[in-house]
Amino acid sequence: MQEQDWLSMMTAFGFGENLPAHAALIAAYDEPHRAYHTTEHIEACLLHLERVKLELDRPHEVRLALWFHDAVYKIFSGTNEKDSAVWAVKFLRENGAADDVVARIETLILITEHHANPTTKDEQFMLDIDLSILGASANIYDDFEINIRKEYKLVPKLIFRKKRKEILKSFLDMERVYKTDVFLAEREEQARENLARAVAGL
Repeated sequence: MQEQDWLSMMTAFGFGENLPAHAALIAAYDEPHRAYHTTEHIEACLLHLERVKLELDRPHEVRLALWFHDAVYKIFSGTNEKDSAVWAVKFLRENGAADDVVARIETLILITEHHANPTTKDEQFMLDIDLSILGASANIYDDFEINIRKEYKLVPKLIFRKKRKEILKSFLDMERVYKTDVFLAEREEQARENLARAVAGL
């Protein structure tokens, strides 16, 4: 993740450079047990954000939420999103962010846990950007599934296949995978094809 993007974001918030925080985030995303939830995922999210930022109310808040949303990623933890949000809140408070800003960014991160019930336009885009991989081309999506399995390599195959199928079917069961009209038009059809193929292969 480019340092310049970080510095631009810090300027948008009126913060200092906070380069140690940037380095800590990079180190987190470069942890050896990660195969998908890496700097590459965050960079992809940021590219999508750049493409749709004019649609957002507070794009710099969504940007910071994307930087932090997978900062904590422990395979057998059920609190990764909450722990990532705690880190973001601590960072924001240390930099004197207003309470409403802190609350919005915390929510943006927390809603990525269950990918449901966004109440604002920015929350909708946050989810769609995070799930953009579902509607990627078939070969990119298949690499995504391979990398998710790598991250859960310690989970026995039968258990992994059962849990993974449940997760993927939950997306297929949604009336629409994507919450915004932008992503719906661009990626919904491909996402459903990818998900159905992945479920059939498990």
